[in-house]
Amino acid sequence: MDIIIKNGHIIDPSQGIDSFGDVVIEKGKIKEIFLLNNKNNKDKKRIKKSDEVKIIDATGLYILPGLIDMHTHLREPGYEYKETIKTGTLAAIKGGFTSLCSMPNTKPVNDNNVVTTYIQKKSLEEGYCNVFPIGAITKNSQGEELAEIGSMIEAGAVAFSDDGKSLMNSLLMRRALEYCKSFNVPIISHAEDTFLSEYGVMNESSLSTSLGMRGIPSAAEEIIVARDIILSELTGSCLHIAHVSTEGSIRLIRLAKERGLNITAETCPHYFTLTEDAVLDYNTNAKVNPPLRTIKDVHAIKEALKDGTIDVIATDHAPHHIDEKNQEFDKAPFGISGLETALSLSLKLVFDGILSLSQLVEKVALIPAKILKIPKGTLKIGTDAEITIIDLNRIWKVEPSSFSTLGQNTPFAGWELKGKVIITICRGKVYEFN
Repeated sequence: MDIIIKNGHIIDPSQGIDSFGDVVIEKGKIKEIFLLNNKNNKDKKRIKKSDEVKIIDATGLYILPGLIDMHTHLREPGYEYKETIKTGTLAAIKGGFTSLCSMPNTKPVNDNNVVTTYIQKKSLEEGYCNVFPIGAITKNSQGEELAEIGSMIEAGAVAFSDDGKSLMNSLLMRRALEYCKSFNVPIISHAEDTFLSEYGVMNESSLSTSLGMRGIPSAAEEIIVARDIILSELTGSCLHIAHVSTEGSIRLIRLAKERGLNITAETCPHYFTLTEDAVLDYNTNAKVNPPLRTIKDVHAIKEALKDGTIDVIATDHAPHHIDEKNQEFDKAPFGISGLETALSLSLKLVFDGILSLSQLVEKVALIPAKILKIPKGTLKIGTDAEITIIDLNRIWKVEPSSFSTLGQNTPFAGWELKGKVIITICRGKVYEFN
């Protein structure tokens, strides 16, 4: 089905577009973009209106490139009681994401081309959006021996990470960076000194002391951030630092970028929206790794997003079964289900004047595509028609029972958020939401 999206406000940083206009889709590709008052429009031909053309009136709405989440946990294979590729990608579509990267901490771990191929095949058969597998750096993510990186790249892996576990062996991390450099793919660092963080369940502070819970100091993150920056400089390799949560990490990344190192970084909506106070009532839905930090860290993250020190906003979508979260804080697993709330939480940065909408789109679409070297995050003519249409003024209430993800573990239950996905277009299908 061919599609014409009319009268919307088009935002596409890849082409410098921030203007009202129409988007024409033909055979699943971007055919034309007609901008208001563009003198070249008269020379272009629209699709002839017919029963096979769907007209979408986007008056009062914003038309964006399909969003990309470069950090999700889809759980399949092995943990389908938490999430499946089918439910995770449906949640993505509801959240405006047309492409996801799946972390390798599945069962079995995605440390070989067989598992990578399985994820690819399953996502094509049952998924609602694109899934790009991230392979494990080490076999079984045990940090002892490099995984089959070359064969996983051939099978479709776009990056490598032992996310969920920190690679503590510095020599092995160096070898991984060197090896991935030859393939021009990034290593994604889960920065955590596990000796410092051992048994910790929340940010180390006076609050953790008063709650009687073992803390994870900021230094646990910052030590590995510093080490991996040094190793990236030594090897000249591409390093991406995941889920940045501390002011100290930001200082290190900013300095590395000022020196021209090949380093990018991401944070997640919960790190610029919540502080450690969210766990006051032993709320396990606010238990994440790295942990929620202080208001000082929140301010630093917002400033880093504004000045470009932090390149990407990702979700670190980590769904869990309700019974796993419904136990003592010490025993509950880390993680938030983030796909269906991420965009609305991130739009608060726009409403508060920290980012423009175009800058936000860069961080959730264009820059992830560039880091991963995938042909996404753009509305350029000839590219796949993957589009997110949003209503900036729509107010909605977060109700986990209505989530499409199997994981209802969110600290944002009951929150009223502003800005909502109205339509997502992916793989030739149009998904409309109330």
